[in-house]
Amino acid sequence: MSSIHLIVFLPLLAAVVAGLGNRLIGDVAAKAVTTGALFIACVLSWPILFSYMAGTASATVVPVSEWINSGAMQISWALRVDALTAVMLVVVTSVSALVHLYSWGYMAEDPDQPRFFAYLSLFTFAMLMLVTSNNLVQMFFGWEGVGLASYLLIGFWFKKPSANAAAIKAFVVNRVGDMGFMLGIFGTFLVFGTISIPEILAAAPGMAGSTIGFLWFRADTMTVLCLLLFVGAMGKSAQLGLHTWLPDAMEGPTPVSALIHAATMVTAGVFMVCRLSPMFEASPVALGVVTFVGAATCLFAATIGCVQNDIKRVIAYSTCSQLGYMFFAAGVGAFGGAMFHLFTHAFFKALLFLCAGSVIVAMHHEQDMRFYGGLRKRIPVTFWAMVAGTLAITGVGIPGVGGLEAIGFAGFHSKDAVLEASFASGYGGQIAWWVGTLAALLTSFYSWRLIFLTFFGTPRWVGSEHIQHAIHDTHHGDAHHEADAHGTATGTGGYQPHESPLSILIPLILLSVGAVGAGFFFQQYFIAADAGETFWKGALFHSEHLMHAMHEVPVWVKLGPTIVMLIGLYVAWYAYIRKTDIPAHTAKAFEPVYRFLLNKWYVDELYDLLFVRPGFAIGRLFWKRGDEGTIDRFGPNGLAAVIAGGSRITGRLQSGYVYTYAFVMLIGLTAAVTWAIAG
Repeated sequence: MSSIHLIVFLPLLAAVVAGLGNRLIGDVAAKAVTTGALFIACVLSWPILFSYMAGTASATVVPVSEWINSGAMQISWALRVDALTAVMLVVVTSVSALVHLYSWGYMAEDPDQPRFFAYLSLFTFAMLMLVTSNNLVQMFFGWEGVGLASYLLIGFWFKKPSANAAAIKAFVVNRVGDMGFMLGIFGTFLVFGTISIPEILAAAPGMAGSTIGFLWFRADTMTVLCLLLFVGAMGKSAQLGLHTWLPDAMEGPTPVSALIHAATMVTAGVFMVCRLSPMFEASPVALGVVTFVGAATCLFAATIGCVQNDIKRVIAYSTCSQLGYMFFAAGVGAFGGAMFHLFTHAFFKALLFLCAGSVIVAMHHEQDMRFYGGLRKRIPVTFWAMVAGTLAITGVGIPGVGGLEAIGFAGFHSKDAVLEASFASGYGGQIAWWVGTLAALLTSFYSWRLIFLTFFGTPRWVGSEHIQHAIHDTHHGDAHHEADAHGTATGTGGYQPHESPLSILIPLILLSVGAVGAGFFFQQYFIAADAGETFWKGALFHSEHLMHAMHEVPVWVKLGPTIVMLIGLYVAWYAYIRKTDIPAHTAKAFEPVYRFLLNKWYVDELYDLLFVRPGFAIGRLFWKRGDEGTIDRFGPNGLAAVIAGGSRITGRLQSGYVYTYAFVMLIGLTAAVTWAIAG
């Protein structure tokens, strides 16, 4: 058995053992099996990536078994390993292994730990199936698998109504995107006669300019196929229009948010677009749509993140925004830049979510930042780890101008690469550069706002009735919370937060290393013109011309993101440290805008008006008037009433007296004779 077999199937085996063993094997055994399997997979994944970085590896396909043989559709189950797969293997297994370890502390008091760890490992297996797929059907299998695992993990605390509602919402919204993905797969098989990814990508350039009948008109073949596939990517990666499920998914446990909704599952759409990049390159229209949607999502989510008060929702909208960067990088043809930002984002965004979980644990599961403050001395390791993540996401660094080499945190290298490639790509990309730069300003503001509200200023939890109610609720058996918040409630002094245990802090420290150095050490492989071509080796479309051009953009383009980052930092410091009354005055002065952003552009309310209410109304119509009023009335209920009435009438004839039966027989005989004579 090869290392790739172990990487993919060890999490599945661990999920089966923990899920079926459950209480039979106990909490510790279930956690040890699943966590151990993920760390083994992680250790095996990194050498694969290093081999592609060294230029010693090439794309390989590892067969598993025959799968589907139906007419022209011949599908084998095989694991494809190339540079793109290697990157995703490292992202998935590294983050998943650390999330498993983190969950030892975070879920320590949960009564159903084996089920939780089984779900985590099941998700990891599905994601690994997705990224190693050699054909579109196998990719769809992994695609739906991560959707199922996401549903199970978001609704893990199934006694909590809001968690159930969020899980259903995620499932339904993703079905909309998956419908587009399925149509794209069907159309691709119709056009190419195969669902083998290598064969499709080899034939895609030759289909440029051809047309296909779609709905009631003929359209460009590759545009139709790519847009349908991109609808699937929009749903899975929470792009504008199909984004509404992601913020609500924060109802799940925080480790779930870090694993699924920050670092891995939500990047599946970006991975799919990059994997099929030769198809998208054959359709300029599709690339333009990807650029527009990505840039719009980037700015849209950033505006909402500026006013959110729930610490996890701020980071959730940040995720939507960062995914927008990845998509518009792919849209302008910088697929290597998109994967570079995906890679670095996995480290600093997982770090931010896990740090948020550490804060939430310290604050007895209070998620409202308005009840935080002054925590940097109480939870110093969490504070410095979250600062590292914030320095990474806001893009702190020194631009490479005047012959100097650029140096900075992870997000500085990858996000600046995305913006520079966008500017170098032409007019549409330059518009995306302006939008992305504005989003970078907002990202800096809301990220530092989170830091200042949480760790600086006056402790707003001292003597807070809100915190005391949270403590009271948890101590009295609130089933969906972990009981121990690693802090104590004093009778008169209020709540005293404490630092999290080592099982939580170790993943924070390790992810901090990635947030600090991943950008600097890996940029030469992902985005350097010559080295990038060697690294990717046909795993995705790599434009050497664009990679050269992005390094030749004007100095002000290179400096722009750094300047707006500093402006965002200063505004956040001035409003939340220097003059703390400014936010309230600003919200009051611009109340309509503030309400508009606080209510997330009213997209949920719009969907409720356009889809949810009409859907329920139609359902009630078919239920009350169709099912009960028509079918039941004239069907089961109507026939039952006729039979019951007839039974009552005929029942009266059954008197039990012989002379009654003789009389009936005589009438019958007379009627028969009369009929015979008349005939």
